[in-house]
Amino acid sequence: MTYLFNQPSAFAAELIEGFVAANADKVRQVTGGVVRSTRSQPNTVAVIVGGGSGHYPAFAGLVGQGLAHGAAMGNLFASPSAQQIYNVARAAHNGAGVLLMFGNYAGDVLHFGQACERLRAEGIACEILAVTDDISSASKDERVKRRGVAGDLCVFKAACAAAEAGDDLASVLKKSQHANDRTRTFGVAFGGCTLPGATHPLFEVEKGRMALGLGIHGEPGISETDVPSADELAELFVERLLGEVPADVKQIEGHRVAVILNGLGSVKYEELFVVYRRVAQLLDAAGLKVIQPDVGEFVTSFNMAGASLTLMWLDDELETLWCAPANAPAYRKGSVLIAEPLSAEEREESTEEALPQASAESQQSAQRVLHILESVADLLQRNAKKLGDIDAVAGDGDHGIGMERGVLGAVDKAREVAARGAGAGSLLCRAADAWADKAGGTSGALWGVALTALGTAIGDQQSPNAQRVATGVREAKEGIMHFGKAKVGDKTMVDVLVPFSDSLNAAVAEGASLTDAWLAAAQVADKAAQDTAQLVPKMGRARPLAEKSVGTPDAGAISLAMIVNTVGDLLKEHKASQQGA
Repeated sequence: MTYLFNQPSAFAAELIEGFVAANADKVRQVTGGVVRSTRSQPNTVAVIVGGGSGHYPAFAGLVGQGLAHGAAMGNLFASPSAQQIYNVARAAHNGAGVLLMFGNYAGDVLHFGQACERLRAEGIACEILAVTDDISSASKDERVKRRGVAGDLCVFKAACAAAEAGDDLASVLKKSQHANDRTRTFGVAFGGCTLPGATHPLFEVEKGRMALGLGIHGEPGISETDVPSADELAELFVERLLGEVPADVKQIEGHRVAVILNGLGSVKYEELFVVYRRVAQLLDAAGLKVIQPDVGEFVTSFNMAGASLTLMWLDDELETLWCAPANAPAYRKGSVLIAEPLSAEEREESTEEALPQASAESQQSAQRVLHILESVADLLQRNAKKLGDIDAVAGDGDHGIGMERGVLGAVDKAREVAARGAGAGSLLCRAADAWADKAGGTSGALWGVALTALGTAIGDQQSPNAQRVATGVREAKEGIMHFGKAKVGDKTMVDVLVPFSDSLNAAVAEGASLTDAWLAAAQVADKAAQDTAQLVPKMGRARPLAEKSVGTPDAGAISLAMIVNTVGDLLKEHKASQQGA
């Protein structure tokens, strides 16, 4: 369990504040995460890492000389939003472009991809790299679908050392990709983690048993076995990883490897050293030469009881990058020259947010949109547990709380900008950023895309008529399918969004009013959501446990259907009040 916290909802923000206070000589806080508080070499590549909180030392603990220039920090186990990543990247940019790095999870892929596009649109060269080291999460043939776990550190280290040496963006990216191709991790768990305020762990393992192939966001393993001895665990780790030798490694004998034995939160360092004793023996017996191994906590899963072993197969270039000096709050290697701290003025960050001019008509519409968002927030708060229970069948059970965090953030921002005279379009776009910021994860990213598309289509000059709303919904559908890569049949919210959008646009094209078209499309959405129960998930965290979800609808599909029905009821009430006036 978690012993020390105030309000669970404030935990992530408060841990960042405390982390910065404890490490002010190395990091400073910016909106969305942290960046170096020391001066970096001008005209060098800035490497931004990131992901959800709850994985310390990843990601904030890896910001410093020789390592990352900044870390975007989402909520617990939730991806940072595109806005957060963009803010951190802008604050850390040194003039030679930005490399965004993260573990290969759907929400991170969406948010970092969106931030990359935004940076490029502003003329900042930007590339992205998703780490894919977890051998248990996909087959060798589908290695691009693998998750990023403790091997994040190996790949981050290579990229950051290359950037520190002055390589250009193309070279930093190429060396990072090479490190990723040469990195493999396998992990186990003896018990799940319990987040602040929760009474139960995200998953449980029967006493005396061990889960194989766990994730780092509370995902259970893909199979179980009896708890082994320390030596037997070392043998399992090494056997699995030596079965995954990279294709370009011609022979094992005499080959050099970087090694990380990683504790996931509750396994003590002393236990890890006992395991590493046998790991070292086995690697030596296999003819491998270990270069500067690391044993400890590097990428955790809050307080999960578990461990993982990572191997990065080195060549001359990767060995140089692995051994390069670094000085970050949670990771030090070699000796670095202490960089000059930034001045007080340079530490300041502007948070001023200008709003476009809006017509009086659009400002009135913004108040109605705010009312809709408040009603949706009430709906999601009442149904958070139900949505979490549905998600927990084959996922990590956080959909309900993620949707609740997102919509409450959206409502807070919508109230703020409505009071400042925002039009309906700008209100939705600002609410979209806040939803993605607070919710994190895949659903946060997708709802950010959806509300942004709708707000852009509505604009700030006219009231939201049927055609503009239908267009916005269609563009939301297209944006979500573009960024999320899901198709109808993949068991996601797309299975509801596509028929809802198609029905709405067809009815509007035939001359139906917005209310009538929306209500008809909402019925279509309801049926589509229930029909997802018979589908097998092909994307997201539920994919490795696909069979478990058959018979249960997709949580994202259900929440979308709930929301469009709530909006439909409000449109019907508004139409009735207008007719009665």
